[in-house]
Amino acid sequence: MEPSGTPSDPVTVEEPVEPTPTAAAVLRRGDQGAEVTELQLRLRQLNLYVGDVDGRYGRRVEAAVRGYQWARGVQEDGPGVYGAATRQRLEAETSAP
Repeated sequence: MEPSGTPSDPVTVEEPVEPTPTAAAVLRRGDQGAEVTELQLRLRQLNLYVGDVDGRYGRRVEAAVRGYQWARGVQEDGPGVYGAATRQRLEAETSAP
C-alpha cells in the first residue's frame, strides 16, 4: 500500500535581516539640526562648549570640536569637522544627552 496524499514541501524559514547601519553624517560649520544639538550637548559635558544649544554648527562649535580633536590627538577628520573618528571618540567619552 502506498501512502495517501503527497509529501509536504520542506518548510523554508527565513532568518530576519538586520538593518544595515547607516553612516553617521559628517558635520561641519553651516550645518543645522538635531545632530548638531547633540554635538553641542556632548561638548558641553566636557566644558568645551559654552554657547547656545541651538542646533547650529557655527564658529564656536567648530572651535570646540577643533580643541577636542587637538586635546585627544584625533587627526582622521579635518580640523573642526565632526567626522567618524571624532564622533566615535566623543561618544565614547560622554553620555547620550
